[in-house]
Amino acid sequence: MYRFIDFNDEKIDSLLLMELADLTKTLAKDQEYNTEFRVHSYLSKDEKKIYVGHFWNHRPEMIMWAGMKSDVFLRAFGNMYYTEDQVIVRYGNWCETTKIPRFAKQIFVLAEDIRIEELCKKTRPGMTKEFRIRREIYNNFFETQLKVNIERSLFLDAIYNLIYLMMNSETPIFALPDLNENWESFIKLIRSRVERFYDASSTNEIAEICKSIVGVIEENVNRDMVNEYFHLYLQTIEMQKMPYDDLQRKDSLANDDDADEKSSGEEDIVEEELKTWHRETKTPGELFLQFDLNQGTKTDMLTNEAREGEAGDQALAIVQGSAKKTSNKDFSNLETKDKKDTEGNRRSPQYGVENKHAEAIFLSKMPPSAKQISDYNQFKNDIQLYKKRLKKSIDLTLEHKKILPRSDLQYGRLNRKLIRFFTEEQPRVFHKKLDESKEIDAVFSLLIDCSASMEDKMNETKKGIILFHEALKSVRVSHEVTGFWEDANEASKTRQPNYFKTVIDFTTSLMAHYGPEIMGLEPEEDNRDGFAIRIMGERLSKRIENQKFLIVFSDGEPAAYGYDQNGIVDTHEAVTEARKKGIEVFNIFLSQNGVGDEQRKVFQNIYGPYSLVAPTVAELPDLLLPLLKKLLLRAIL
Repeated sequence: MYRFIDFNDEKIDSLLLMELADLTKTLAKDQEYNTEFRVHSYLSKDEKKIYVGHFWNHRPEMIMWAGMKSDVFLRAFGNMYYTEDQVIVRYGNWCETTKIPRFAKQIFVLAEDIRIEELCKKTRPGMTKEFRIRREIYNNFFETQLKVNIERSLFLDAIYNLIYLMMNSETPIFALPDLNENWESFIKLIRSRVERFYDASSTNEIAEICKSIVGVIEENVNRDMVNEYFHLYLQTIEMQKMPYDDLQRKDSLANDDDADEKSSGEEDIVEEELKTWHRETKTPGELFLQFDLNQGTKTDMLTNEAREGEAGDQALAIVQGSAKKTSNKDFSNLETKDKKDTEGNRRSPQYGVENKHAEAIFLSKMPPSAKQISDYNQFKNDIQLYKKRLKKSIDLTLEHKKILPRSDLQYGRLNRKLIRFFTEEQPRVFHKKLDESKEIDAVFSLLIDCSASMEDKMNETKKGIILFHEALKSVRVSHEVTGFWEDANEASKTRQPNYFKTVIDFTTSLMAHYGPEIMGLEPEEDNRDGFAIRIMGERLSKRIENQKFLIVFSDGEPAAYGYDQNGIVDTHEAVTEARKKGIEVFNIFLSQNGVGDEQRKVFQNIYGPYSLVAPTVAELPDLLLPLLKKLLLRAIL
């Protein structure tokens, strides 16, 4: 595909991303975790995602694959099971109080990664090869960065590169390069602290050593690091994972005096039941039941029903479980049931994780205008030759099938070859002719990309669709034609409206006067291909025909709100799901100015070998005829 300027025209290898995603789910032991590419690699438990760094792009395939796998190993296995999130949060907050927060954060990530790398290799020796390649590549990278940073007088960046090389040196004797004279006084202090990393057995120990290194360095520098090699992501610590001390009140009371009058034991105790629900709190909000005693006087008075406190007495509680309507009123004697298998109870979104906020909106059909009828008739005349060629080929096949004899029967007309009557114990020497031909047991759904990029291709695309429609109508095969797009202006994080415009449906596809409605398809906005394929596949699966075909007309890869990185993977998964249901999915790739190798690879990743590429839109009818003929003959034979 030819463009004037390409901005971030990086194509994602969907098969590679799916393999990394499977590896992530396996190591994390959680099917909800996904994998994405980012500038740096890190684990986000909040989003349930593992981010693989772009550092490994554009390298030899073996190195790229090993490096990306090592990222997944560190995050989905190392950080997941061996890193303490609470320590990271506390350390991250401490970093902001220093003069060099960028250095403080990156030295921590470096040291923690090396610590958990050793634990990963010890627990799973099969990871050793990928980690060895990772260290070789990073060693070469930081050796180069060290020279560059020294030449640019970025001494703190150079110190960071030097620390990495010291920690990953293959020999105990590491020769220090020539640095600024001002650094020679404390470089030995840094080295002695770096050597303590080898004995660290926890995230907390790593944090303490990093603090001591930062303390030495920040006294001798005036500015922070410039480059960012690793990223420290601060997880959101959930309330139930916080220590009990962090939940207790820290501020003092307004008054802290004791009552002068002592209790006699005869005081009246009034019990009052406090409801946790009332009309004002029937809708969710930011408020919850919480009592804070700000002012009061302490007494020694106790009630007659004193008992030991329980977890259920807390005003702020964490509740997990499921609820059902019950007729019971008294719950005091009920025992708490064990937690069910929540993994099985959690249902994944019907149309895929990437489309959980997508909404399908089917538009009503509009009668064609006079101009659309005129344009349709013109296009129809242009494809008459293709239509006649296809119909003749199908009719000949049906006629041949009609007169084709059925042989090797036990009764019927006697066959001329009677040798088997003497050579076989139960000879089959009869045959029959078929009285009537079999109808074409097939159904087609044509799905047309109506994104804005179809502006210069829509007219030629309509000509190809009309060829399909008229040819299928001539051989009495039911079909539908639907355009799809996503409204970019209305799309948001919580709602992505996707419109479907069915111009030809199954009930009217074989009627003579239907067809000009196809001219109503126009380029609109974005395209969420995976969602559209699932919607159409759902409709096709309800048909009774034996052969089901879904033909997707598109001019590029999926592009919609929040769909840029995982759109290719989601579309591939949608195609795979449809094929498992017995629906054969084909792609017709349209191009006005030729097809690039990158785009060919993208569509091969999505559709496999079932993608027909039209080098130019003008050649579309010549390419569609053989495809349609092949698919129809498959349904007949």
